[in-house]
Amino acid sequence: MAEMLERDALATAEAWREAGRKVALATVVETWGSAPRPVGSHLVIDEEGNFEGSVSGGCVEGAVVGEALELLETGATKMLEFGVADETAWRVGLSCGGRIRVFVEPVA
Repeated sequence: MAEMLERDALATAEAWREAGRKVALATVVETWGSAPRPVGSHLVIDEEGNFEGSVSGGCVEGAVVGEALELLETGATKMLEFGVADETAWRVGLSCGGRIRVFVEPVA
């Protein structure tokens, strides 16, 4: 199931790029505790805020999409970190525990 989700997300990214859309790729690079998606999981986001895939099973997708939209404007990259030990834990829904680091980058 996870492999199919990854293939679907990456295929969607390619289709969006071929259609001339700006696309960002978010990749889980580190987890600790009860993070629901493994390292290497992807979320792709287009310039209109459409997305495919998952980096957290719904816990932080909204925050990642928001950051990706900003990065698509600037062309920058960013490492995001969410967890119960920081001030964003309750806002983005990782109250179950754990920590997740997600690297977000525009796709050329």
